[in-house]
Parts: sequence; structure tokens; C-alpha cells
Amino acid sequence: MPESTQPYYVTTPIYYVNDEPHLGHMYTTIAADVLARHHRLSGDDVFFLTGVDEHGQKVQQAAEARDIAPIALADKVVQRYETLWPELSISNDDFTRTSSDRHKAGVHAMWKRLLDNGAIYKGFYEDWYCVPCETYWTETQLKDATHPEKENCLTAEICPDCKRSVEKIQEESYFFKLSEYQDKIIEHIKENPDFIAPASRQNEVLRFVEGGLRDLSISRTTFSWGVPVPDDEGHVIYVWIDALSNYLSALGFPEDTENMKYWPADVHLIGKDILRFHAVYWPAMLMAAELPLPKRVFAHGWWTVEGEKMSKSKGNALRPADLLDQYESDTLRYFLLREVPFGLDGDFSHDALKTRYNTELANDVGNLLNRSLSMLQKYRDGVLPAVVEEQSEDRALIADIEGMQREVNEHLNNQAFHLAIERISQVVRHGNRYVAENAPWTLAKEGNDARLDTVLYHLVEALRLIAVQLSPVMPVKMEQMLSQIMNTDINIDALRMQDVAGWGLLEAGHQCQKPSPVFPRMDS
Repeated sequence: MPESTQPYYVTTPIYYVNDEPHLGHMYTTIAADVLARHHRLSGDDVFFLTGVDEHGQKVQQAAEARDIAPIALADKVVQRYETLWPELSISNDDFTRTSSDRHKAGVHAMWKRLLDNGAIYKGFYEDWYCVPCETYWTETQLKDATHPEKENCLTAEICPDCKRSVEKIQEESYFFKLSEYQDKIIEHIKENPDFIAPASRQNEVLRFVEGGLRDLSISRTTFSWGVPVPDDEGHVIYVWIDALSNYLSALGFPEDTENMKYWPADVHLIGKDILRFHAVYWPAMLMAAELPLPKRVFAHGWWTVEGEKMSKSKGNALRPADLLDQYESDTLRYFLLREVPFGLDGDFSHDALKTRYNTELANDVGNLLNRSLSMLQKYRDGVLPAVVEEQSEDRALIADIEGMQREVNEHLNNQAFHLAIERISQVVRHGNRYVAENAPWTLAKEGNDARLDTVLYHLVEALRLIAVQLSPVMPVKMEQMLSQIMNTDINIDALRMQDVAGWGLLEAGHQCQKPSPVFPRMDS
């Protein structure tokens, strides 16, 4: 398999610092990490970006509520991320902060491009604004929304997205000519069916854009925590113009021509609540700035907990630190991406996690590893024998593994994590059937050494290739598994498909370690 040198750029949203990391942040970032690891394994030149959004009115308000400066709040939350990501084996290449000088320079460069290209003008804004969502709304858009406690009260208009009260804004503002890009956005979506995923989200965006776009207010004068408008510091740049520009500023836009090789992004992974900003505002900005659009925007679903919506009032919000006290990081990574299709909503159930772990990891993967290496130790002192003569069932196992390698790549290129994991699981189940059907213990008892040698070789080599394919999902566990097979310390981050993907790379005479449980059963 020839090595690829293609740039691959994957991003998470930048997370607000008005609160601590939660399950949703963890979910998106693990997904991005799996894509980054898979593409590094494939030989691609990967840039994986995550970070925090430190600006905006709601961050300023959160800091004021704690009686600290916004930057002090941001610093505290950033420390939590910097501690959490290594614990989850997150392999990001960069961590961006919107308070950094490089980001501010990138935002100013984007603003200047939009201004020079005639996409920005100054006017007066009078309408509604949702601080939690950082979203503008018109009277018409709010007409069907009613406050749960104050119906028919003008000041109790609520945000159609988050269902919280919006506030009336009246201030001088700069505007972005979003309306001029309505037809161009529709055309781009229709000509690029993979641009927005899943398909239900693409339809949602099309309906929104076809309903009409109006020019977007992109500056505020009523608070100060943000990037000032160049040459007009009484105005702060709208937080979404600021935040979306991070995907370029982290690459050194516009000065760093070397890192700009990664643009356009291959995929922006986001939660469905911020789809409109990424699939409407961001493409329009890039069109106006005469820059390429990202290749794909994938909006995943939300998680409930034991069937209920997460909330502080219910006390059921899942903190990553608490989950890591209960489960190993690889177990969490596996469950979150295996349990539900990435674009749908999911429910986090402790019983479901334990059942899936015990069934698919302890019983299937762990059992195949333990029994195969145990039989190799028992019958051949841990030394891998040579293949004597392959039979049809041996060739069927090899064909299944080769199909797995192709299909896992296809599934991950479509962000179908659950299908990629299921395809690997099919090979694991095939391996366990192969053991039952060939019964090495019977072959040993009968003295059928030639067939026993062939079966043992195929089992160990299959395990090696299964571990390689699972390594982006469970890097720690697969490093342990491969170390037992290869009888040496393995650096999982250094593996490349061109070196490890072919069948038969393990040579006869190779010494494997005695098995040590990688997936001990979990108590119910």
C-alpha cells in the first residue's frame, strides 16, 4: 500500500469557556481524534485542531457572575481541557484560543478582506438577540415562540433554538451582506451533496436558506470582551465572525503560506445546534473573502443520560472527569462511537456501556486474543509456526480481513464510526468461529501438526491486523494488544499502513508474549 502525503485537516468547534467541559465536548473531540489517527495511520499529513472560544457577551457575563475578569475565567477552563484531552488520548496538533494574538490577527485579516471586497457596510441594528446562542432573530422569526410563563409579553419572546428569553438590541452596527449569497449557497449545496452531513441536516439548511437570508449584524457596541473592529474600536466583532475565523487563524492565515496547505478543511465536526453558523454564515464569509469552502460539515446529535436530557438541575450532567473515574478512556471512546450512528441523538446508559464492553470487547476481542496466544504458548512455546498449506477457510479469513481494511477506510471517510467498528467486529466474530470450526485442541490431540501450525499462524496474524484497524478508536488498548503479539513495546502513533497492513508480515519463528488480559470483564 503506497504512502499518501495528502494534507488532511479535521476540526472540532471551539468550545465556550463560560462552563466546564461536558460529554458533548468529549464526544466531538473523540470523533475528530479517531479521524486524525486513522488518516495518520494511512500516511496522510494531518492537522487536527481543537480549542476554545473565549469571547462574547455570555462569556463576559459568566465571568462577571464569578467576579473575575473574562481572561481569568478562560484561563481556568483552558486548564481543564489541557488536563482532560491527554487523559482521553486526544492527539490534537494544535489548541487554539481566541484571545491569542495570532487569532486576533487572523480575524482582522478576514475582516479586511470582507471590507475590501465590499461585503461589509455600516448601519443600525434594531431587533432581537439571544445571548446564550449568540444569535440574532427578527420579530417574524420569533412570532410562533411563546414564553412558558409569560405568554403574549413582548419582553418574554424566546429563542426558537434554546427556548430562553431574548433581548431587544438597538445599536449602531456593521453588517455583512449575507443576503447576496443566498443563491450561491443553495447552488453550492446542491452541486456538492457531501458538503453537509447527514442528509437530514442538509435538508434543514436548504429549507432555512430558501426561506430567505437577510444581512447579518456583525458588530456590537454594548460590551467589550472580544476582538475590536479594525480602526473602530468602539465596536466588537460579532462572536461568530470571530469564532469561525479560528479555522484559518490557527493555520497562520494570511501570512503562513506553509500551513495554509491544509485549507480547505476536510471536515468540520460540530454539534447540530451550531449547524447554521457553519453551513450558512461560514460559507458566505468564505465566498465573500474569495477563499475555498470546507469540503464537509458534519453535524452530530446530542446525548441524553438514562433516557433524560442532561441538566444541572437534575444532577445528571455527565462530567468527563467523573466518567474517567469509572471507566478507562478507551472504553468510553469505543462506546460513544459504537453505540449510535454519529449523526443521530444517543442515550448514555451505564448498563448499555457495560453490556457492549463485556460482549464485544471482553468476550469477543479479549477472548480471541487470550485463547489464540494461550494455544500458541501451549502447543508451540509461543513461537509462531510456518503456514504449511492454506485451505478454503483460511483464505476466507484473509479475504474478510482485506475487505475490512477497505471498508473501514470508506466508513471513516464518511464519518460512519459505528459501521467501521461493526465491520471490524465482523472479523473478530469470524476469528472466533474459525477457532471453533478448526478446534486446535483437537488437531493437537490428533497430532495433525501441519493443520495446527496453519491455524495458529492465521489466528495471530488476524489479531495483529484487527488491532491495527481498532487502534484509532482504542489507542491504549491496541498498543497493549500489539505489544503482546509483537513481543516488544509498540508506539501506536508511529504505525503506518504501508508498513503494517499486509497479510503475512509476521514471520515464522516470531516469538509472542504470554497473554495478559487486555479486556477483563466488567462487573454489571
